[in-house]
Amino acid sequence: MADTGSGVADYPVIVITFLVGLTVLVLVYISNLLKTSKEDDVKNTEAEVPKKEKQKEISSSNLKSNSKQTFTHPWLMTSLKGHSGKVLDMDFSSNGKFLATCAEDRAVLIWSTKDWNQKDHKSLRINVEFDHGRFVKWSPDCKAFIVLKAVEQVLEVYKVAKKPDGWISGVTKALTFSKHHEDEVVGTGIACNGKYIISCSEKNDLVVCDLKGEILTKIDTYLVTTMCARISPCARFIVASGFAPDVKVWEVKFSKNGEFQQVTRAFELTGHSSGVYDVAFSADSSCMATVSKDGTWRAYNTKIEYEKGEDPHLLSSGKFNHVGHSHIAMSPNGEVVAVSSGNSLAFYSVHDGHCDALINDVYSGTISCLLFDSLGKH
Repeated sequence: MADTGSGVADYPVIVITFLVGLTVLVLVYISNLLKTSKEDDVKNTEAEVPKKEKQKEISSSNLKSNSKQTFTHPWLMTSLKGHSGKVLDMDFSSNGKFLATCAEDRAVLIWSTKDWNQKDHKSLRINVEFDHGRFVKWSPDCKAFIVLKAVEQVLEVYKVAKKPDGWISGVTKALTFSKHHEDEVVGTGIACNGKYIISCSEKNDLVVCDLKGEILTKIDTYLVTTMCARISPCARFIVASGFAPDVKVWEVKFSKNGEFQQVTRAFELTGHSSGVYDVAFSADSSCMATVSKDGTWRAYNTKIEYEKGEDPHLLSSGKFNHVGHSHIAMSPNGEVVAVSSGNSLAFYSVHDGHCDALINDVYSGTISCLLFDSLGKH
């Protein structure tokens, strides 16, 4: 009887122990289940982060791809690709057959203009030793060109040899001028009569020399800081502009037998209220145009008797959206001026000053040079 009573007494304890154990197992199972679910959520969240980042990368890549899209415009004839650095200057040959360009990549490229309506473009590369070209200008006979070396600030002359078909067979460096400037050169040019070359620094020292680099005379531009110096297409005038609002024009005089005589003040282009960035000419030099920091451009009739005190006559003027350093070019017939501002290009009528066309976003950067060819086709 004693043993039977003990077994019955232990039965509730066993049941309670079983229930407690079962409860613990259930709690552990639920805990593990919740833990697993939480870990899955974390993994899913972590997986989503790279996915979102990847989407951002794709979006960014698309934006970059769109930003590198080629510029297009109904007027665009072609894009010349060959330089790997910023193009600083260019010049058409007088016969219109060649375009020379120089860039920060230490190269001068000569392009044939006759294949610009085709897919492939013929060009010739000339390397500038230990430097890069800041300016490039053709000689009047198209048998040579000069390059202003940007760091050394000296002019070099290159001779051009041609094949029977008219294309260039080779280019050789013929002459290096003595150094004429210590400061940055802002303008250079060759007279169409082949009698002289100019170069001018930002510190107002304008040098006139012969084709061998011998100095004929020096001029102080009195512009505080000179920004631009050019020779007129007729070779009669030298023009300089800068910080002062007035553009200075000098006449270069030679004797009847071709000997250099002197450079004398001719007239000034006035009317701007701030510094003048750039100057342009018509083909016969009877018209000149200027673009200023004051946000305006002006076109003048310069076919005048300045010896008798006659001043240039204002033909037209206009305002433009001024963004940074601007450039100006005038069509050979003197009827149109093109003004660059930042990466945009505007065309104005000289007759009434009206803006005939505006081309925006030509480049991702700013326009560094602006030019019409001798026939006004490009």
